[in-house]
Amino acid sequence: MSALLSLQLSTAQEGERVRARRGAQDPRDFFAGPQPGRRCPRPPESPAPAPRLHTVWRRPRGCPATLDGMPAAMLPYACVLVLLGEAAGMAGAGHLHWEPRCQQLLPNRAPVTALLPPRLDGPWISTGCEVRPGPEFLTRSYTFYPNRLFRAYQFFYRDPSCSEPAYSLLIKGRVRLRRASWVTRGATEADYHLHKVGVVFHSRRALLDVAGRLDHSKAGRDCAHRLPPARAWLPGALYELLGAGAERDCAAALGFTMHELSLVRVQRRLQPEPRAAPRLVEELYLGDIHTDRAERRHYRPTGYQRPLQSALHHAHPCPACSLIARSDEHHPPVLPPQAALPLRLGGRWVSPGCEVHPAVLFLTRLFTFHGHNRSWEGYYHHFSDPTCRQPTFTVYAAGHYTKGTPSVKVRGGTELVFQVTRARVTPMDRVTTAMLNFSEPSSCGGPGAWALGTERDITATNGCLPLGIRLPHVEYELLRMERDPLGQSLLFIGQRPTDGSSPDTPEKRPTSYQAPLVLCDSVAWGFSLQHGDRLQMPVRGGTPCPHVAPLPVLLLVLRPAFLQWL
Repeated sequence: MSALLSLQLSTAQEGERVRARRGAQDPRDFFAGPQPGRRCPRPPESPAPAPRLHTVWRRPRGCPATLDGMPAAMLPYACVLVLLGEAAGMAGAGHLHWEPRCQQLLPNRAPVTALLPPRLDGPWISTGCEVRPGPEFLTRSYTFYPNRLFRAYQFFYRDPSCSEPAYSLLIKGRVRLRRASWVTRGATEADYHLHKVGVVFHSRRALLDVAGRLDHSKAGRDCAHRLPPARAWLPGALYELLGAGAERDCAAALGFTMHELSLVRVQRRLQPEPRAAPRLVEELYLGDIHTDRAERRHYRPTGYQRPLQSALHHAHPCPACSLIARSDEHHPPVLPPQAALPLRLGGRWVSPGCEVHPAVLFLTRLFTFHGHNRSWEGYYHHFSDPTCRQPTFTVYAAGHYTKGTPSVKVRGGTELVFQVTRARVTPMDRVTTAMLNFSEPSSCGGPGAWALGTERDITATNGCLPLGIRLPHVEYELLRMERDPLGQSLLFIGQRPTDGSSPDTPEKRPTSYQAPLVLCDSVAWGFSLQHGDRLQMPVRGGTPCPHVAPLPVLLLVLRPAFLQWL
């Protein structure tokens, strides 16, 4: 349903076009030392010393320190203010009240601030039960310390409500932020090193399951022998998979990695309150997990997982937050069971925010389901930036779907088959327009020139070859419905294969989900601009982020090297 196209653009050619058009620089320049022929930045004058802003970036050798020990040229980019609601009303004073319409590209939300470089210090937790490809049901609790050390808990379960603990992982190590990501705009690349990985089994069945996964290789069988037999299992016993007490790296034999730490993004937003000031919410986005378990050891993320939230500044209400925050490897959180909601497709469903998918894909989605004849239609709005403010193209697709059946492999999910029979494309920038005009007319839309902002039907040409769209098309899908603590209806659609292929066979049906869509009629936010300054204030010490002009996430990265619609 959404894995129809794969648009590949040359990194070098695209970068040159963008640099020529915008005068952009390599984002790594902001984190590099002085270059030949450049002068060291002059520190700004200040009547009084300001508190230091904790950061891992280092002052270039030979350059004087500024207020907080970083080059002055880098200071304006320490925090990038990204206002999703910065439309015409942003310039005016007073209160703005948003009533989202599904025709809009994005429901207008409260402002969001991306912190660059990201500030990781403190505890971060899941806000509910997460589903990884496999499927794996888990919750997470990560704590980062000022000395770059971290301690992470991953709690795995046997059920989609995360109420039946199977085993817990304790992970300790060190993480070092490196530079702004050249691939994923708005993200920061990082290196990590693991010091210890331990596992605690909460049932004999979990012990047997993990031991069975280790039996597929010689190294794995050696590690399996280090685990106790099921009859000798001791509740609460910690078995080292990696560390000083382990003879070999059994975490690798199990297929375990923490590559999610190699891509990081931290952002703040304000959660509107009915009769009170907005609540500050901090979110930590970490790298996505490859859908193929065999590829996870080598995969480097280009998208994100479901975000963690600060244990000190999370959304409310959050019944799971306190349970997860006070848990450890011996006492996993047991979330209250959730009643499964029947899948009743109908109405309009929209992305609540800008979505970042693997392969450098920024988009928003809008689906309309007609239950009386099981037909659907969807708009996929693609962008070149992580705030979904610079559109590149829009795809409209439509078709039918089958009656759903409960999934045997993924508890709580419903399996359907979607047919895509019609599609239209609207180029929204000059690069996409030029690319379509250089293509063979018979491969996309037929004769006639493509025009910026003009929609064209591609059904007669059986899709659009330059964009990788082929018609008719069939996809085997996985859907799930939930209701959040505020009573808002959520629709989860299956996660696309990380390799960019389409789930066009039953064997490739998803086993996890993308970010949820929100029932359009239930989306309602209100926000007062007088609270916007709270996003720039430090939460756990440090200095306020400097006021900067709304640069288009300025010079963080060039335009993505390639786009891929999932």
